[in-house]
Amino acid sequence: MHVFSRCRSALPPLVMQAVNHPEIILVLARARNGTIGANGQLPWRIPADLRHFKQVTKNLPMIMGRNTFDSLPGVLPGRRHIVMTRDPDFANEHGEDGVEVVHSFDEALRRANAPHVAIIGGAQIYALALPMADRIELTEIDADFDGDAHVPAFDPEEWEEVAREAHAGGPSGPSFAFVRLVRRLKKARA
Repeated sequence: MHVFSRCRSALPPLVMQAVNHPEIILVLARARNGTIGANGQLPWRIPADLRHFKQVTKNLPMIMGRNTFDSLPGVLPGRRHIVMTRDPDFANEHGEDGVEVVHSFDEALRRANAPHVAIIGGAQIYALALPMADRIELTEIDADFDGDAHVPAFDPEEWEEVAREAHAGGPSGPSFAFVRLVRRLKKARA
């Protein structure tokens, strides 16, 4: 038996899972009607949501699509930016900015090589990641917004709400809630 095999088998099961499959965390804000974006931007301005995003993603590798990356004000400090794109020239344009460019979701996860990975959008990237996601950090916006990027509601049969922090709206914006969802364990079939 190799030393590596003995070490791996001595790890507790949860550590083994982290080594083999990172915790995949979808981080998003979604309006009541499913809108997550309009013309490459958030269609609302909620400073508390931006602070929450910073807190949730700090020190994590973030996987995003090119449009999401382009919507950022720049490279965000304290996070790795892994950008998925079909454009083979994108790396040459932005390689020196601390941006890691990949061309598939599997490649993005391999590049992240971390126990926790934040998926920050857009809609196509969320759709790719959802079947493998373990947790969702959702800002529920209690209003409808027009937009061109949407994410459907999460199935309560698959996702359990484990935390909710509600915030009242006011003159500067709608009410919203920070919601944590975790994937329900699948029941064994008899």
